[in-house]
Amino acid sequence: MSQTFSSRLPLSRFEMDRDNLARERENLFDELWADPATRILPIFQGSALLSSPMSLALVPVDAIPHGELRVYLGRSLSATSPEPVGTPVVAVLLDDAGHLAEADWGNLRTLGNKLSDRDAGMLVEALGVLNWHASHAFSPRTGEPTVVEKGGWVRRDPISNTEVFPRTDAAIIVGITDADDRMLLGSNALWESNRYSLLAGFVEPGESLETAVQREVLEESGIHVIDPVYLGSQPWPFPASLMLGFTARVDPEHGTDTTPDGTEILDLRWFSREELAAAVDGVSAHQVKLPGPTSIARAIIEEWFGGPIVDGQ
Repeated sequence: MSQTFSSRLPLSRFEMDRDNLARERENLFDELWADPATRILPIFQGSALLSSPMSLALVPVDAIPHGELRVYLGRSLSATSPEPVGTPVVAVLLDDAGHLAEADWGNLRTLGNKLSDRDAGMLVEALGVLNWHASHAFSPRTGEPTVVEKGGWVRRDPISNTEVFPRTDAAIIVGITDADDRMLLGSNALWESNRYSLLAGFVEPGESLETAVQREVLEESGIHVIDPVYLGSQPWPFPASLMLGFTARVDPEHGTDTTPDGTEILDLRWFSREELAAAVDGVSAHQVKLPGPTSIARAIIEEWFGGPIVDGQ
């Protein structure tokens, strides 16, 4: 992956040592709570506590009530953050914001590209694991409530003694171009009608990434593509995806006529660079909204476009 493209993936940045060996210590949280250097990242209803519009707030352990779900995120490696290098950080999921209810809270979708490398990676890690906890409170084997262990990174079935680990769902996302170097964008049924993005979908069992690219594109658009080329990846914890970015070309043996599947994709349009710039800027009759700057979709579109796209909305 080129450095140019890598710099466009805000949620792939990271400045934390996950310190995985520490997770094996049985009394890890007792040790961390006894260490005055330990800091807490409070999470409430999917948002993180902020110290400024572009910085996460890390608070001492006594600022958070006991008994909440905790995940050890590791130790900070950032030399530019307020906390010293080596600071241990624990994400804590709050059931009630309590005295922090009037504080400022931030959402990863809107803040991801504005946060520092450490804060972006730390928040992605925290949300990814906490979202997994929310869907694995019970054992898939016995239906019994699972027990949280190993620093919040394992849930154990007390009946079968089976360990359940966090899962990540692989999803491909594709920048599709034709012989005229136009890009194909689609409007999803769940979005407002003028929002367009790349085609994407989950990788199925027994399927390679390249095969998933060709299958998903054909299913959603009726377009046959060739030469899938991997660009890079970005975690997307909504709730638990890893987005794997590709480009692909229309198969010259097939046409560029599109057939939206009508279920997920309601409309498909080919854009030249000039047409997309006019549509986004509101110059053309049909204004288009693109995915936000935190997404890998935006990065792939701008890689094809040749630079940042200024939204006119």
